[in-house]
Amino acid sequence: MTSITPDSAAVRSVVVLAGGISHERDVSLRSGRRVADSLVAHGLSVELRDPDASLLGHLRDTQPDVIWPALHGASGEDGALRGLLEALDIPFVGSRATAARLAWDKPTAKALVARAGIRTPRSITLSHDAFRELGAVSVLQAISDEHPVPVVVKPARGGSAQGVTVVDDASALPRAMVDAYTYCEDVIVEQKIVGTEVAVGVLDTGDGPVALPAVEIVPTSGFYGFEARYNAGETRFFTPARLDETVSAGVAEAAVAAHTALGLRHLSRVDIIVDAAGTPWFLEVNVLPGLTETSLVPIALEAAGYDLGWVYAELAQRAILDHEA
Repeated sequence: MTSITPDSAAVRSVVVLAGGISHERDVSLRSGRRVADSLVAHGLSVELRDPDASLLGHLRDTQPDVIWPALHGASGEDGALRGLLEALDIPFVGSRATAARLAWDKPTAKALVARAGIRTPRSITLSHDAFRELGAVSVLQAISDEHPVPVVVKPARGGSAQGVTVVDDASALPRAMVDAYTYCEDVIVEQKIVGTEVAVGVLDTGDGPVALPAVEIVPTSGFYGFEARYNAGETRFFTPARLDETVSAGVAEAAVAAHTALGLRHLSRVDIIVDAAGTPWFLEVNVLPGLTETSLVPIALEAAGYDLGWVYAELAQRAILDHEA
């Protein structure tokens, strides 16, 4: 374990943003409260705020030392808010706007990560307009020919597994497409990789990105969906993941490489499937991972021996130092 001992004097006031208007509002509120409580316990002055039309004026007037965005979904992860914070010249924790935009769009993230030499499942991305204009029957047949089941159907942008369906029978594909389009105008149909599902947090407090212990995910339902993610008892976690040493090293290397390829900073979570041969397959990356009591990054941090308050305070300080660099 590496000790984290931030100079708290460098950070006096932190505004934690939580809530928002995305489908993940409730998760964001839980994450924000956990971050705020951890920072307060570490001796920092914290304002927990739900963003609204008065937010930007409030930030101009109060000039907090740093913003800690805990906004999940588009409101916090698509780069728009981060771009505004950059325009206001206020330090904030997490990836910059451009990197967030790249990671938020799953097809783009997959392409960039694949270019860096990391395996990612074959997939096709289809807009809702194309699905309608080209005819659902013809499109579904073309998809089935190129990507036979089992496949995973998911929105091209979004988190918390909302709108995601594992399709093991081709007859379920039309319903899966409709469900995914409920959340996004673009949908990915992706080859299903059978193996061990792991999430790898990547932490960078100034000395370069480091992979946290991989968290192995074993949902009781067989699918790590929204309910399994945020309801205690729905999923078993093994930290570190039950992988041999060589495979674990490869998973950690792939996670850091994905984080780096996308230009992320401070904290991310990389979702990976490890197949029977021990090969890691990149699924997606989250620039603002959940930080609730059942979320994976806090589990990994605690397994590594870190105090959450120390980590969150160090990231707040790192945001200031990066802003000044």
